[in-house]
Amino acid sequence: MKPGRRAHLAVFVPDLRAGGVARFAVTLAAAFADRGHRSDLVVCGATGPFLGQVPDSVNLVELRRSWLFPAQVVAAAPRSLPALGLHWLRTGRPLPHLSRLPALARYLRRERPHALLSAKTLANLVAVWAARLAGAPTRIVISEHVHLSSKEEHQGRHSLAPFVRRTYPRADVRVAVSDGVAADLSRFARMPRHAIVTAHFVGDAGLAERAKAPLAHPWFQPDAPPVILGAGRLARQKDFATLLRAFSRVRARRRARLVVLGEGALRSDLEALARALGIAADLDMPGFVHNPWAWMARAAVFALSSAWEGLPTVVIESLAVGCPVVSTDCPGGSAEILDGGAYGRLVPVGDDEALAEAIVATLDEPPPRDLLRRRARHFSTDRMTDRYLDLLLGERP
Repeated sequence: MKPGRRAHLAVFVPDLRAGGVARFAVTLAAAFADRGHRSDLVVCGATGPFLGQVPDSVNLVELRRSWLFPAQVVAAAPRSLPALGLHWLRTGRPLPHLSRLPALARYLRRERPHALLSAKTLANLVAVWAARLAGAPTRIVISEHVHLSSKEEHQGRHSLAPFVRRTYPRADVRVAVSDGVAADLSRFARMPRHAIVTAHFVGDAGLAERAKAPLAHPWFQPDAPPVILGAGRLARQKDFATLLRAFSRVRARRRARLVVLGEGALRSDLEALARALGIAADLDMPGFVHNPWAWMARAAVFALSSAWEGLPTVVIESLAVGCPVVSTDCPGGSAEILDGGAYGRLVPVGDDEALAEAIVATLDEPPPRDLLRRRARHFSTDRMTDRYLDLLLGERP
């Protein structure tokens, strides 16, 4: 396709629930539309808080569920589909994305987009199989957003490695959102590293203005104790238990408060831990918020305590509003964003004492906010949109 020509592009994700992948998909689909391309956002389920952020310029396509697979579906992945059924039986975990495979194939055959970008492991598998079934000339670009080895090690699931190894090579382009994810995917999928392209996340184009929005929370009043901020799903991956333990150490040395944005299955466990540590009065967990950047802009430190990541956009966004960052040096992209610690302190995973020391040191000597903002511009929406358009339009490897 010639540069500058209007293309029909599609982004495929499971749903629009809270999380970095949904934000990535909505932001990128909107950016494509802003560049004059026909942009479809294809989802298995049109649910989640990001549904309201899909602009009118983007065509939202919800795939219908069907477990009636034509014979061609089995031919599209002759060994993978029975293996996925065995995976379901062994783990007790249904694979709902698979029920949208016939609908995705019909969409590709009917609409024939120039390129489809999928995100998340199971969606990537379904995208490749649907393309084979459809027989359409759509360019399939799959993107991996997580350090797969760490995810499987921590969650103890029956491995998806056989499906990844069999299917990922069939995509036209394989993208990892960080060099760390790319190196891990190379080992996990047994693919040469040069067969995987790194393309960082796309940030939010309206971040700077939304960060200036009023925030009525009483902890951000003048002369109030400094607020340490965390954000993400209340899930094992984010390891907020380590952050709470680190905060208890910080608060033993000085006045401070902790806010954790996000929702998830571990809320009650974290609330119980806060009570046991005696920090419940200085902890607030308000759940999912639509404008986390207003909180980041007013926080004294953003703390990432994750056990593993892909490329944590919350770190980029914190830098973009000038908020100092402390992060675990977890598998994934944290160290890449912070350039090995040049733009924020890095500590070992699960080490609450080291995390507390880094938070205190950052409170005592915060880095210049302009320095942090300059670093964030390396991950700007315009730059990342250019990168993904190059990959989708096939103009550059």
